[in-house]
Amino acid sequence: MLTNKQRELLLFIHQRIKETGVSPSFDEMKSALDLASKSGIHRLITALEERGFLRRLPHRARAIEVLKLPESATPSAPPQGRSNFKPSIIANEGVITNQNMAANDTIPVLGRIAAGVPIAAIQNETDRVAAPTGGMNADDHFALEVQGDSMIDAGILDGDIVILKKGDTATSGEIVVALVNEEEATLKRIRKRNGSIALEAANPAYETRIFGPDKVRVQGKLVALVRQYH
Repeated sequence: MLTNKQRELLLFIHQRIKETGVSPSFDEMKSALDLASKSGIHRLITALEERGFLRRLPHRARAIEVLKLPESATPSAPPQGRSNFKPSIIANEGVITNQNMAANDTIPVLGRIAAGVPIAAIQNETDRVAAPTGGMNADDHFALEVQGDSMIDAGILDGDIVILKKGDTATSGEIVVALVNEEEATLKRIRKRNGSIALEAANPAYETRIFGPDKVRVQGKLVALVRQYH
């Protein structure tokens, strides 16, 4: 049985992802629950993990897997242990996986993308993947299979399928697929610095790469990812 605060936090996380497609930060959780410090959020998350509602993923910064919701959360919720609730992974960058998988819309997978050093540019369609959330479609989105470990601290693992919204612009700090020198594509966080473009990894083992603004072209920005469980 959950306490009122534990239940409130679990439902807040679930509802925020459902409404916005991104997870709340610890500061947002603290404000929503009217707690004095983030340490209270840590204690609640630990308690939810011990009760089987959450699972923290090892070696991933603030990555949490939502395993189930309280039975009383919705009128039709199935009994615990036989839940049809699909798990979502809440990463520190708000990336979600396996959240409300849509059966009707599919996104084309256009090959592999390096999350380490750049590899060959985006290629032709190799597969298709179900759209993780409603409103995503093949006209406005594409997918790539991640190869490498340079974005692991953003919750993006080798073998994940990243979903990107097509576009040639991005706000500094967003994770994008960038085409470098019109021949290499890479998945990185983009930073705009004094007329230059920095492509940052989310792994201290990799250096930030700096380019002139004419050397980097944004292909799309990250909106979701799909992870296959075996």
